[in-house]
Amino acid sequence: MGEQNPRLLADGFLFLEAPKWHNGRLWLSDVFDHKVHALDDKGERCHCLEIPTRPSGLGIMSDGSLVIVSAKDRKLLRFDGSAITEHADLSAHTKWWLNDFAIDALDRIYVGDFGYDFVANDPPRSTKLHRVERDGSILVAASDVDFPNGSAIINGGRTLVVAETWKARIIAFDIDAQGNLSNRRIFADLDGRQPDGICADADGGIWAGIYNTGEFVRVVDGGRITDTFKFDGSAISCTIGGNSGSRLFMTAFLGNEADMAAGLPKSAVFYADL
Repeated sequence: MGEQNPRLLADGFLFLEAPKWHNGRLWLSDVFDHKVHALDDKGERCHCLEIPTRPSGLGIMSDGSLVIVSAKDRKLLRFDGSAITEHADLSAHTKWWLNDFAIDALDRIYVGDFGYDFVANDPPRSTKLHRVERDGSILVAASDVDFPNGSAIINGGRTLVVAETWKARIIAFDIDAQGNLSNRRIFADLDGRQPDGICADADGGIWAGIYNTGEFVRVVDGGRITDTFKFDGSAISCTIGGNSGSRLFMTAFLGNEADMAAGLPKSAVFYADL
């Protein structure tokens, strides 16, 4: 790894999730501010989308359009650069808020939901992953998944990895040619670290934001942690991009739960060159 100390790119946000790099911009959901922002490589805000029903996961389709989770009404939205349209409505398939997702090379989307009333502090329950086809049709991809969060597709499209936050682990599935999932297994037991957003690097390693410890860790299949960045607060999500293609962007909340509940703008995005 090259640079060891992350640098600040931009701050003053409420809660930044799901960064994605596309066409020279870093797209991020500011969940509690109900906005999706695009930042340039200097951290300047150059675009803003209003998502009143709480944006969450983001992804890029093969045509370059941006897919946005609208969490509270359980829809996937699509922004083509000029207008936002509905891509898929999952409200008949789950009553829980949608969370994060991964998109494969054929534009199939694997999306998770909370699985229980997180806001009301109900006891956690397992839920399903759904697969959304390119035409917007919806199927169950996997059952008995525990609070599926950040997701990524690796191994040339053959493997889906999903963070199970409250189980403190990352699981993996094989993906067949039709998009079906099988061979569920543990990719990494994180020994109490609760992974939120994740991304994959070119060598098959997974970077994960560890919400409860403030760390971003790089973990390989089997669970060995190879690299760590540490923040004073909560580590949220990450992506690799930048003009070099090897810059790790990391979102963090630099405060405590009381600060978050008070709506203090303590979320920021940092970067490190790998």
